[in-house]
Amino acid sequence: MKRRRMTLGILFGITIILGFGVAANALEYPTKPIIAILPHPAGGGSDLTFRPLAQSASKYLGQPVICDNRGGGGGTIGPSIVATKPADGYNIGVILGGSYIAWQMGTLSFDPVDGITHIMAYTHFLLGIAVQSDSQWKTIQELIDFAKRNPGKITYGSTGQGNTAHLPMEELASQAGIKWTHMPLKGDAGTVPALLGGHVDVISATSGAWGPLVAANKFRLLATYHGAKRSNNYPNVPTLKEIGYDVVYPSPLEIFGPKNMPKPIVERLHSAFKKAMEDPNFQATLKQFDMPMFYLGPEDCENLARQDAKKLDKILRKIGLKAQ
Repeated sequence: MKRRRMTLGILFGITIILGFGVAANALEYPTKPIIAILPHPAGGGSDLTFRPLAQSASKYLGQPVICDNRGGGGGTIGPSIVATKPADGYNIGVILGGSYIAWQMGTLSFDPVDGITHIMAYTHFLLGIAVQSDSQWKTIQELIDFAKRNPGKITYGSTGQGNTAHLPMEELASQAGIKWTHMPLKGDAGTVPALLGGHVDVISATSGAWGPLVAANKFRLLATYHGAKRSNNYPNVPTLKEIGYDVVYPSPLEIFGPKNMPKPIVERLHSAFKKAMEDPNFQATLKQFDMPMFYLGPEDCENLARQDAKKLDKILRKIGLKAQ
């Protein structure tokens, strides 16, 4: 009995020492550069908006935040790499809505709700439905009415299968009682030539795709679905929500880390990146890409992810992309 008590005492002491060691390391954090793995290739909206944020956050952290682009898999490869790293705060990343959809479809190797450490959301994509400027459809309701009279005749292109540009169109079709034909394309870059060339009638994509063409009067923006409120950049364009369809996909960009990161490290990162959102260069970059400021702290990020997971589960089952 005495020996057992001694053994338990030694184990308890080791646990305390290790706990103090983790706490001390967290308080000293960071002592070396931080790697931020981005989910898309260089030059896209998620890359160009994060870089000025990272540069500004570096000043508050006292260490550089180095961006590492790992595109592919619809934005899921980068987050999958982050999820396998040590939870010491030196490997973080950006996660998008595509990872939550991939998890629901069973094609992701980690749980993006409970299998990561949520840190902070800082913006979201502006998503919308566009047609050519000389299209017969002047409003989103005209498009829906035509689709009702002509089931399956309208073709729409999105940035791929089972993502935040595809699912809203299928949800809209379900709520409006219409049928149209989906043509998956290769990201935002594929949507513009498809619409310009008349290969599709409509596109569903981010403002990074249709924004310059809308500004040049080559495309007409019919509706947005990033939120319930209209975009400040397109005040005359309604949201799907306001015209009676409960279709809202904010698609936030969230900074995250591997599961079980120490709370002091999470707080340090959160504080630095939140302050960095005040940087004029970051704000100017968001404006350039028609992407709004959209802040959520760790707890709110996790809550939103959990809500979206339930919503996506229902939608994917309804449109046949997930088994019943």
